[in-house]
Amino acid sequence: MKLHRNLITASILMSFLALSGCTDNNDNGQDNQQEEDSVEESTQTDEDNDLNGELEEDENNSSDSDSEESDSESESEVEDENEDEVEEDENTVSIDMEDDLLNPDSVKVLVNKQYALPEDYAPEDLVTVEVPTVLENPEIRQLREVASDALTEMFAAAEEEGIILHARSGYRSYQTQVQLFNSYVENHGEEAANRYSARPGESEHQTGLAMDVTSESANYQLSEEFGSTPEGIWVEENAHEFGFVIRYPEGTEDITGYQYEPWHLRYFGEELALDIYESGLTYEEYLIERGIDIETGE
Repeated sequence: MKLHRNLITASILMSFLALSGCTDNNDNGQDNQQEEDSVEESTQTDEDNDLNGELEEDENNSSDSDSEESDSESESEVEDENEDEVEEDENTVSIDMEDDLLNPDSVKVLVNKQYALPEDYAPEDLVTVEVPTVLENPEIRQLREVASDALTEMFAAAEEEGIILHARSGYRSYQTQVQLFNSYVENHGEEAANRYSARPGESEHQTGLAMDVTSESANYQLSEEFGSTPEGIWVEENAHEFGFVIRYPEGTEDITGYQYEPWHLRYFGEELALDIYESGLTYEEYLIERGIDIETGE
């Protein structure tokens, strides 16, 4: 009987131990599962962080790319502006004080009451003009070759439109200007002579680049009325296309020092003549507008 009780007790004890072992295993399993879940959550967090990092990097890269594109566009705009400035500079006729304005051989030479030519200056390329003339004096029927060629083209173009022009007075030497100016002074007084005649050395005619033109409608004379004739109007509107400019426009006596002379054409070359014509300025005003420091009569 005692043995039987012991067996029962042992059996109960083993059952209790077995139950205890299962509980521990379950607890261990739950712990392991929690650890696995924790690891998975950690891994997912790391992956999320990595993705976020990649997204941020992509955003940063995109922002950097946008910034680079913006910088590139800005640089392109600056380059375009610089190119425009260069193109504008290239389209502007260059004028140098020493090489052009003070050089008697330059077609851009400045000759007026402040800037006189040397007494001994005479162009080396004078030719007799090949257009209708008024006077027989061989000296004043001359121009520098480049100006003579342009005058021939202009007279021909005018004739095609029914406009007949005549050349009256071209090149004049320093000595000829001495005689002419003294004659005006003797007949009209020095003050009057200074308004419509140049002192020796101060005349554009000495350059061989100036020609006085007239027409039958003006009785082949040099008068202000020529400016209102069909020929004078044509000259005013078209002379620049051939390199000539009316040097002493109406209402500019205070600037040029000379009264209105619609007949007095000065050759500058087509590019510079066009610039001066389109500016609506006298040559002196045009140079000042260009920022060139010249002396004036003021």
